[in-house]
Amino acid sequence: MPASSTDTTAALRAAMGATIVAVARTWKGTPYRHQASRKGLGCDCLGLIRGVWRELAGAEPERLPPYTPSWAEDKGQETMRDAALRHMREVPVDRLEPGDVLLFRVRRGRPAKHAAIAVDRQHIIHAYGGHAVEETPIPAEWRDCIAYAFAFPWVPA
Repeated sequence: MPASSTDTTAALRAAMGATIVAVARTWKGTPYRHQASRKGLGCDCLGLIRGVWRELAGAEPERLPPYTPSWAEDKGQETMRDAALRHMREVPVDRLEPGDVLLFRVRRGRPAKHAAIAVDRQHIIHAYGGHAVEETPIPAEWRDCIAYAFAFPWVPA
């Protein structure tokens, strides 16, 4: 019996998610550097997402303006979410898949300003101040801080 298109799409999504996670894992150990996005040399959380994008899809879809560590609080706008909406497909947080991009609110009521790549529903690959890119469990206190989830545009729905 031939596979249904739903089964084929799910298998393709799983394979692409595994590829995204595999590429993100090659960034592990890259030192944290604000605004950077160079494997092995330095990146921040957004730089990791940008670097994985470049490795898998080529040039980034838009030029990133300079930003300060407090940019989200300073502007009070969902800048990361808005950029993700321009270039990625939003997925329900409760249905995230490996390879999806998660955006976290660092503080309740504030804009999302931390990004990570989901390894599975319990683990992420990310970079944050003072830490190199690493794969970690999602800390319990962070679970409620997941504000958005997105799939890269080349991953089927």
